[in-house]
Amino acid sequence: MNEGMMMQETLARVRIVLVETSHPGNLGAVARAMKTMGLRDLVLVNPRCAVDAEALARASNAAEVLTGARIVSSLAEALADTVLSLACTSRRRDLPHPAYTPRQAAPRLLAQTVQGPVAIVFGSETYGLSNEQLALCRWLLNIPTNPDYASLNLGAAVQVVAYELRTTLADHALVLPEFAAATHAEIEGVLGALTEVLTERGFYNPERPQRLLPKLRRFFARAGLEKEEVAIWRGILANMRQPARKD
Repeated sequence: MNEGMMMQETLARVRIVLVETSHPGNLGAVARAMKTMGLRDLVLVNPRCAVDAEALARASNAAEVLTGARIVSSLAEALADTVLSLACTSRRRDLPHPAYTPRQAAPRLLAQTVQGPVAIVFGSETYGLSNEQLALCRWLLNIPTNPDYASLNLGAAVQVVAYELRTTLADHALVLPEFAAATHAEIEGVLGALTEVLTERGFYNPERPQRLLPKLRRFFARAGLEKEEVAIWRGILANMRQPARKD
C-alpha cells in the first residue's frame, strides 16, 4: 500500500460527530471542511435541522459526505464502536479530563485508528456539549484562540482539527499502540456492571448519586482500558456477585 492510500485509510477511521446541530449551513460547511482534508465519516446526533438544499449548497462538491452521514439519537450510539473519543470544547479548568490542543492530540489520536474508529465530538452552535456528553468522551480538545473572542464557527473548528490531522500524517511517522483498545461500548458495559455491584452492596445509592458515577467514568476514561483489562474487570465483578465460599 502506497503512502497516499495509507493516509486515506487512516483518515477514514476518524469520525466527526456533530451533536444537535441547528443550522443546515453549518452541516454543509463541516462536510466541505472534512472532504478537503480527506475525512468522510460523519455522524449526526439528534440534528435540529435537515440536510436540505442550503446544506448541500454549502457543502459544494462534498455533498456525498452529507448524504452518507449516519443519523443517531444519542451520543452513546455514535461512540459505541470507537476506541477513543475527544470532545471539542473551550472549557478547561472545571473538568478533570486530559486536555490537548489539536496539534498535541493528533499523533496519539491517529495512532489509535489501528485499533478502531476514533471520534471527535462537536456540540451545538448555541449550547456546546453538556456535562453528561463531555463525560462520555475520554479527552478534551481545546483549539487555541484569542481569549477575548474564543467563539469559532462550527465549520471552522472542524477545519482546524482536520488540518492538524492531515498535517501530522504527512509530516510524522506514527508510534502505533501495542495493545487492543476497548471500545466505548465495552467500557460503558463495565461501568454499568460496576454500578450494579456497588448498588447491591450498598456502597452506591441511586437516589443520592452525588458525583460517584461521573468520577468513575472519568477514571476509566483516563486509564484507556484495553480489551484484556475489560475482561479482567468483568471477571472481578462476576466473582463479587457470587455467594462467598465457605471452606
